[in-house]
Amino acid sequence: MEILKVNSLTKVYSSYKGAKEVVALDGINLVVNKGEFVGIMGPSGSGKTTLLNILSGVDKNTSGEVLISSKDISRMKKDDLALFRRKNIGYIFQDFNLLDSLTLKENIALPLILDKKNPEAIEKNVIKLMNFFNIGELHNKYPYHISGGQKQRVAAARALINDPAIIFADEPTGNLDSKSADNIMNTISKMNTEINSTVLMVTHDPFAASFCKRIIFIKDGKIKMEITSGGDRKKFFDKILEVQSVIGGEN
Repeated sequence: MEILKVNSLTKVYSSYKGAKEVVALDGINLVVNKGEFVGIMGPSGSGKTTLLNILSGVDKNTSGEVLISSKDISRMKKDDLALFRRKNIGYIFQDFNLLDSLTLKENIALPLILDKKNPEAIEKNVIKLMNFFNIGELHNKYPYHISGGQKQRVAAARALINDPAIIFADEPTGNLDSKSADNIMNTISKMNTEINSTVLMVTHDPFAASFCKRIIFIKDGKIKMEITSGGDRKKFFDKILEVQSVIGGEN
């Protein structure tokens, strides 16, 4: 079952005061099926962040289609897109994007509160997810009370709270030490394998990427290569490094 389908996607930044126009994405085609865990990698300036922003509805494409659950988000009006994103897209940010004025429980519940869901149902869903991510004892704490790794698990729980069609993760290990990075990648992998969440992650980190089932490499706004994991993370990690050495890929 196709969750995400991208057809002939382009993004061109117009010229300004005589500068040349910049083609950030050039004819991207890709499909992500239900239950996949897909990584997007590429060198700095390759277009991977632009791609993620367009796929998640943060930015607009110049041409082409972005279909999530068969709905073309590139043609949606602003208000319709905002509602669609809230109900169908989960997002895990590099810098967590938690609100310090809310408890962790309230941060996770926020999308459901905005949707005016039943308070009892909200409570039940939040507790269930907090226990799943092993942060149940922290529910009345505030973001400034907890570690970076714990913040990332709260962010993951918030991304899942609406049972979205797809979760986008933007450099989820970017601000974390190695132990916390390992924890959050195991957490995202657990979301994928145990809840069958569909995840698309942009990362420059081969360690994080080794948790994916499939990786798409882009360079100069085009898809250059795609590799699939055989299930052995160490071998997949080595394969990722090998591809990066050919096309570039740090940062």
